[in-house]
Amino acid sequence: MTTELPLLATPANGVPPLVDTPAEFTSACADLAQGSGPIAIDAERASGIRYGQRAFLVQLRRENAGTFLLDSEVLADLSPLNDAFAGAEWVIHSVTQDLPCLQERGMQPEVLFDTELAARMLGWEKFGLAAVAERTLGVRLAKEHSAADWSKRPLPKEWLNYAALDVEVLLPIRDILHEALIEADKWEFARQEFEHLLDFQPKHFAEPWRRTHGLTKLKSRKDIAKVRELWTSRDEMAAESDTAPSRILRDRDLVALAQSRVQSSDDIMATWPKLSRADSGRLYRAYRKATRLTTDELPARKETHTAQSRSPFSHTDIKDRVAALKAAMADLAEEHTIPHDVLLQPAIVKALGAQSGVDVEEFLFDRGARQWQVELSAPALRSTLESLPRA
Repeated sequence: MTTELPLLATPANGVPPLVDTPAEFTSACADLAQGSGPIAIDAERASGIRYGQRAFLVQLRRENAGTFLLDSEVLADLSPLNDAFAGAEWVIHSVTQDLPCLQERGMQPEVLFDTELAARMLGWEKFGLAAVAERTLGVRLAKEHSAADWSKRPLPKEWLNYAALDVEVLLPIRDILHEALIEADKWEFARQEFEHLLDFQPKHFAEPWRRTHGLTKLKSRKDIAKVRELWTSRDEMAAESDTAPSRILRDRDLVALAQSRVQSSDDIMATWPKLSRADSGRLYRAYRKATRLTTDELPARKETHTAQSRSPFSHTDIKDRVAALKAAMADLAEEHTIPHDVLLQPAIVKALGAQSGVDVEEFLFDRGARQWQVELSAPALRSTLESLPRA
């Protein structure tokens, strides 16, 4: 019979008050500067509710300083924390998720430890914070507020309780993971990855409207143009109202509208009655704009990519070469108990498959691979390439 793990219900020192004035923030910075060791950091957004991914609450915890909950929407500029931390390590669960919204508030780390990435490098199949807390600390975390509207004010006390617990567990988790990485001879791998994350930037898309779910089903360039204009109009409306675009019109509805043959804003309102008359009017004007474009003004059916060097291999040959390289990397990943996409980014493996006569190490370094990735991957990749037919 499996015994259920105990629920971590309340922070050890109670729920700290919300820091939401300049004076309180200055005091918090001073206290954190006097603390010792790494700083546990988390951020709460309002994804799917507000426009963008900004942080509405930032949680901090440091030994000999305590836990602080910052109303980052009110305080806005959190850059004074950079001096308060003075090069100390930031412990974050999933840096790629939280770092951009922290940077938006002026925060910039000098040293990082990503507990999610550490768990993945150890080969753990479950690496969410709750799963990692269970495995390392033997406690359960309540996660019922993870998708809450953190832009809401005042914030309910039970939400603040939840937020404080997330950073309370991070520091002991960090220590356990650090020891596990050392024992697995993976600490140097992780250290290089954490250092690489200092320069992380979210991927920028030249044509973000092409990320519209369902767009690839459209064959008509005219309908694709409608999606582009409708997406742009919806995004402008969302930014102006600080509302998630999906709350104005979901992607599937955007695609359906592009395929429709509406004759007026009233037709749009009849199908999507939750839209206001003003919003329906703006969307109809975007729709009409697309219908009036000339053939030369219509977007291409597929995204235009920057020119790449011509491969000496056929499309079929490249596909076979990439499959062979992926198989080699899968074996290597299994051998070292590291996910294949952590061992080496799949895009690099795919690009290598189209090359002939390249220096594998140089190719990997040129595309941003870290030293540890090159040392582990290059021999297997080179051996695989040598076994394949030459151009």
